[in-house]
Amino acid sequence: MPADPRHASARASVPGTPEPGSTGTGPGRLIVAVYGVLALAATGRSILQISEYFGRAPVAYLLSALAAVVYIVATYALATDRRRLATAACSIELVGVLLVGAASFARSSAFPDKTVWSHFGSGYGYVPLVLPVVGLWWLRRSSLTHPA
Repeated sequence: MPADPRHASARASVPGTPEPGSTGTGPGRLIVAVYGVLALAATGRSILQISEYFGRAPVAYLLSALAAVVYIVATYALATDRRRLATAACSIELVGVLLVGAASFARSSAFPDKTVWSHFGSGYGYVPLVLPVVGLWWLRRSSLTHPA
C-alpha cells in the first residue's frame, strides 16, 4: 500500500524531527552521538570534580562544567538542525579547548587533575580537539544540501 503523502508532510513538520539533509541525519547522527557521549562524560566528571575536589582547582573544574554545558547545547542544536546555535557551540568549544589546552600546559599547577579541555582533551583521546572541527565541517557541508 503506498504511503499517504499527508503523513509524510506531517512527519517532516514535527518540531525536532530531522529532515533529509539536516545536521542530525547521515554522518551527522554519528557526530550527534559523539557529542552526546561527551556531554554525559563531561557532566559527570564536572559534577564529581566540583562536589568533591573544588578547593583544589576551582577554575579548572568550572571550565569543565562549562565544557559540559557546551556539549549539551551542541548535541541539542545538531540533533534538531539549529544551525546558528550549533555553529556557536562548536566555535566556543574549539576556542575553549585551544585556550584551556594551552593554559593547562603553561600553568599545569592550575590543572592538577585532567579536565575535559585540559591538555587539548588528551584525557578523552583528543576528541575534544577534533570534534568541533568535524562539527563545523559538517555544518558547512550539510548546509550545501539543506539551506538554513
